Amino acid sequence: MELFQKQIQDGMLGLAIGDALGVPVEFRSRERLKQNPVMGMRAYGTHNQPAGTWSDDTTMALCTLESLAKGVDYDDIMERFYRWVDEGYMTPHGKLFDIGRTTLHALHLYSTGTSALECGGTDIRDNGNGSLMRILPAVFYLRREYGAACMEKPEAFALIHNLSRLTHGHPISQIACGLYCDMANELMNGKTIAEAIGHASLIKDSWYGMQEEFSPWLSKFDFVNAGILAALPEKAIRSSGYVVDTLQAALWCLITTDSYSQCVLKAVNLGDDTDTVGAVAGGLAGILYGAESIPEDWLDVLAKKEEILWLCENFIPV
Repeated sequence: MELFQKQIQDGMLGLAIGDALGVPVEFRSRERLKQNPVMGMRAYGTHNQPAGTWSDDTTMALCTLESLAKGVDYDDIMERFYRWVDEGYMTPHGKLFDIGRTTLHALHLYSTGTSALECGGTDIRDNGNGSLMRILPAVFYLRREYGAACMEKPEAFALIHNLSRLTHGHPISQIACGLYCDMANELMNGKTIAEAIGHASLIKDSWYGMQEEFSPWLSKFDFVNAGILAALPEKAIRSSGYVVDTLQAALWCLITTDSYSQCVLKAVNLGDDTDTVGAVAGGLAGILYGAESIPEDWLDVLAKKEEILWLCENFIPV
């Protein structure tokens, strides 16, 4: 298997496993989880699902991956998202059980004729983590089209921002997605997590800082600094559904651990939006450490693992 194909599998399996670890304890408090921490795959819990069940995070990421395999078609992506809501498409067990308010509203707008790129909410309150959790396939598409230096292309951030705008159109959500994808690309280039965070910090100040649309919101992302993140105590980390909190929590888990399992378990045990913090951290941790670092007993119960692998394998034309 060539390296690029392996990295796609690493990222997608890492995302799905982090998601599935968090599903049974979503919305539980950090204090409660300290008394009974997640140590591996659990069954049932919050959403009454079998062990290894992933949520909307992985569903939407897989829909995006499947669509981008054929090229960029925002209507096609939205139609896949709509099929997920309408018929349980690309779900682990054929039925939707979790969806965010902003995403649901965007899909309602799309179903009533709003153009795909105008569906995402643009209010300051529309900055949930629903686009960040599914954005990772954008990096795979960009690397396939433009190579390892893809993030230097002007098309790169335009694509990432447009993908976010399908459901989350506010600049804060777009910046979070852009910085995340930049870090993912740096990890795929063999950089450490500290180096990847450092590169994203430069992108924040240099590229985003020059954009009138984004510059007013950049102070929200001052935490994108390896030294700052590593020094933060757990009590300073919020694991809510706000996209800035999710990105910070995921990066903090990455910079303060040194294995895939340590990272995602730390992410999930922060409590609250456990599945998405787990998925966002897990996608990067999968690329950083490789799918071979994921415990086999976790992979063994992952829902539709073979279908996930098939989508990854077929993303690169033969």
